[in-house]
Amino acid sequence: MTDIEQQFLNDLDNQLWRAADKLRSNLDAANYKHVVLGLIFLKYVSDAFEERQQELTELFQKDDDDNIYYLPREDYDSDEDYQQAIAEELEIGDYYTEKNVFWVPRTARWNNLRDVITLPTGSVIWQDEQGEDVKLRSVSWLIDNAFDDIEKANPKLKGILNRISQYQLDADKLIGLINEFSLTSFNNPEYNGEKLNLKSKDILGHVYEYFLGQFALAEGKQGGQYYTPKSIVTLIVEMLEPYKGRVYDPAMGSGGFFVSSDKFIENHANVKHYNASEQKKQISVYGQESNPTTWKLAAMNMVIRGIDFNFGKKNADSFLDDQHPDLRADFVMTNPPFNMKDWWHEKLADDPRWTINTNGQKHILTPPTGNANFAWMLHMLYHLAPTGSMALLLANGSMSSNTNNEGEIRKTLVEQDLVECMVALPGQLFTNTQIPACIWFLTRDKSAKNGKRDRRGQVLFIDARKLGYMKDRVLRDFKDEDIQKLADTFHNWQQEWSEENNQAGFCFSSDLALIRKNDFVLTPGRYVGSEVEEDDGIPFADKMTTLTSQLKIQFEENEKLEAQIKKNLAGLGYEC
Repeated sequence: MTDIEQQFLNDLDNQLWRAADKLRSNLDAANYKHVVLGLIFLKYVSDAFEERQQELTELFQKDDDDNIYYLPREDYDSDEDYQQAIAEELEIGDYYTEKNVFWVPRTARWNNLRDVITLPTGSVIWQDEQGEDVKLRSVSWLIDNAFDDIEKANPKLKGILNRISQYQLDADKLIGLINEFSLTSFNNPEYNGEKLNLKSKDILGHVYEYFLGQFALAEGKQGGQYYTPKSIVTLIVEMLEPYKGRVYDPAMGSGGFFVSSDKFIENHANVKHYNASEQKKQISVYGQESNPTTWKLAAMNMVIRGIDFNFGKKNADSFLDDQHPDLRADFVMTNPPFNMKDWWHEKLADDPRWTINTNGQKHILTPPTGNANFAWMLHMLYHLAPTGSMALLLANGSMSSNTNNEGEIRKTLVEQDLVECMVALPGQLFTNTQIPACIWFLTRDKSAKNGKRDRRGQVLFIDARKLGYMKDRVLRDFKDEDIQKLADTFHNWQQEWSEENNQAGFCFSSDLALIRKNDFVLTPGRYVGSEVEEDDGIPFADKMTTLTSQLKIQFEENEKLEAQIKKNLAGLGYEC
């Protein structure tokens, strides 16, 4: 992406967020995100439809031997008849669905809505299929009606669009938001007079992702239920490298891992010398989410990105109502709720997901009923293909706790050589929790294949707690170079490694024997040790002389300051 394109997106983010943020006085962040994101989605499908419509209009009139869409002018009696024929052709849905563009009925097209919203309530706005007049009831009804018509015309969207009438917003607020969104052309955008090489899908997808992050910040703890910080998602995807195969997230939130996997393929196209569009066809996306509104957010996120997806028939609990029971994925990645307590049900007691089979051996590892951390891990392992890899964000306690069978589960995972890498993360990365976190990387096959060396019997430990920067007063984030450093370390270890590559205070490759000596505690700090401080060549005695001299000066300055404060207070009539 060029600098001017990035600047355009940044300005657009700020412009649209300022408009959306005006709703804060009327709605909680948890609710107004559905209004705003619903309108963004409506704008997207309408823009994509209009983009295809403009393309078809040109194709219908282009005389070219290879153009199967061409409509010869001589076949019609007049220009009026010709234009009428083109207009009728433009209303044929197959022209749009063949290019994976959603059919948008007239009643849901953005420009039509924009023109109608300012009419007085009760105005006739169109006629229905029976020829009856349809009158404007309210702006929110008009938008919900558009959602209804889009879902009827596109079964793929059925049940994913959140209606907004329930939020009882003032018409003026909605009109202002629609007008603000209308100011920007998402088709053929320009910035400071320069045309940009950005498609409406790219722009709206970026805006949607930006808004999800902003809403998560606004909601605080609740926002973390559907949003994982972008840098952490990017880090996991960069380390797992999902170039092709089945990608699964059993606690998908708004689908950030799928979006990041899609971007990963785009970003590495030049280096790997493949066509990004063709490569994306080799990825299949599977997800599950229990929260119904978050499930809808994820589906809209995929539609805006043009990512085909399978999120099951409905929102559902991954433990009690697994929507993908037969799935064996090549890549499994998730950020589940940390230390979730109320997850257990008696019918899970003998669930096959708590049994792992390695080297012909069967191990039953029933997770603690009062903490779902290892239940998520075992659920993911169950859905992992024989050569698959997975990444799981968990609270730091998962690396060392021996409570309620957790230590035994961790021991078995290590002994069965399923653990590949442990990453300790810095604090303050999440909007919804201050609990220190780590990333578990597990794989079913560490043998030498696909350009990787034989890593059997080895685990890489990475301590990333010193990486990152404070982006504001309360939140830390990773820089691109931090992500690159972590991913490169992991990939270098997978491909070629020796003891010289171990870096004190940062990374260490351990064998299973050392992990056994440490009672199967997997905290990276225990293995990487402390960073070696560089000797500055100054003798200790000289250092102490300098430091004590500085301390003496500071004590003297402190006495002067104390005396001055007492004098000032005395001048005000106060003694101390």
